[in-house]
Amino acid sequence: MYHAPGSIVLGTDTGAALPQMPLDAPKQLFRYGEQSIWSSQFHAGASAIVNGTFRLFTTPQGQQGQGYNGGLSIAETNLKEGGRIPNGVAYDVFGIALQPAHFSQAADSQTAGQAVDNAVEIGDLTNILANGVATWDFTQTTVDVCPLTLIGAGGGVFGALAAAVGAVPTAGAAITTVGNMNNGAGSVWLYRKYPIALPGNTTFAMLLRYGSRAPNIGTNAIELRFVLLGYYKNIIEIA
Repeated sequence: MYHAPGSIVLGTDTGAALPQMPLDAPKQLFRYGEQSIWSSQFHAGASAIVNGTFRLFTTPQGQQGQGYNGGLSIAETNLKEGGRIPNGVAYDVFGIALQPAHFSQAADSQTAGQAVDNAVEIGDLTNILANGVATWDFTQTTVDVCPLTLIGAGGGVFGALAAAVGAVPTAGAAITTVGNMNNGAGSVWLYRKYPIALPGNTTFAMLLRYGSRAPNIGTNAIELRFVLLGYYKNIIEIA
């Protein structure tokens, strides 16, 4: 049976009663969104990393830690409280990125992001990627993620170097080079099926661990910024 548009039908065509509908208003709303969370580790020039373990996501903005001499800024971390997701929301991690940056001196006193254009600094990158491992550190357990060679902002050192225009090397003379090497060769590490769930009411950290064959860092300092890519679920109570 057909009805006129806009009319109210109190039953079905078969005479069956309409299903029961809840009369109470919802008590909660759920808000979802995507956000990145990052934290950095500083390695001073000539420092030893062999068999070392370094904890990330433990130092918030404005406080000193994770190898830095001064307080961490927004470039190093966006944590407001060490070991906790911002705003206390549940957070599922579906990707991890690793972003190295070199300094112009050995100590934490110069700007980061110097061009990686010599053998020593390229060696620092290959050293870290070849000997480092990322590990989740929860309250009562640790879970290895993977070797750093599998974590982007890359998947290994890549780039290009060339002799500077007009440079004609002579026997025993140093060659002036131009170019840059970085860790941008491949994709970030992705959890393809099962994200890592970080409850908003618990603490977490990530461990940066090195093996027994890792040589010392070169002349200048280097920092490693780990970026978590994920989405949050926020429960909004309705009065």
